[in-house]
Amino acid sequence: MEFKFEKELIDLAEHDLAVREKLSAEGKLTGGYHPEMERIHKANAKRLREIMDKIGFPTISKVGATASDAAWLIIQHSIGEPEFMKECYKMMSEYSHDINLKNKAYLYDRIQFFQGKPQKYGTQLIAGGIPFPVEHKENLNREREEMNLLPLSEKEINQIPDPEEIPEIDGRDQEYVSWRKKVGWT
Repeated sequence: MEFKFEKELIDLAEHDLAVREKLSAEGKLTGGYHPEMERIHKANAKRLREIMDKIGFPTISKVGATASDAAWLIIQHSIGEPEFMKECYKMMSEYSHDINLKNKAYLYDRIQFFQGKPQKYGTQLIAGGIPFPVEHKENLNREREEMNLLPLSEKEINQIPDPEEIPEIDGRDQEYVSWRKKVGWT
């Protein structure tokens, strides 16, 4: 069964990942938001909004599981558009029964991360592959399980900084702080 917009959504996400891979291999993804990546993210978000104007949120039953995941990737990467990401999270909450719950968890955490607030599921990482601070370490694996995420080990959980350390973590990169303010995260 083929769904309307299925191939297009998958192609948009695959193009995003291909460019990301190319820039990464060239060592160009350090030192801020690469202009080419930003251009692709904005173009993809614009097209996704057009598709959503026609069909609503791209749930599994509307576009298929792979294309619904692709739409999430486009949303997850639209980091220069905080309001779009937040609106999509609200829609994902409405359609929790018809989306991949992992995607909803990642988007929630991504929004919290960019706002400088503790995340719930531990999906967003800082230097060393350590999760950005979480709301409740003691509930983390239960929260993750509810969203079909694998549990973290006790060692991994113990490495997570406390929420009080967020200003220090964020403050390590002033360019990042300025960018978040410019696009409306803070």
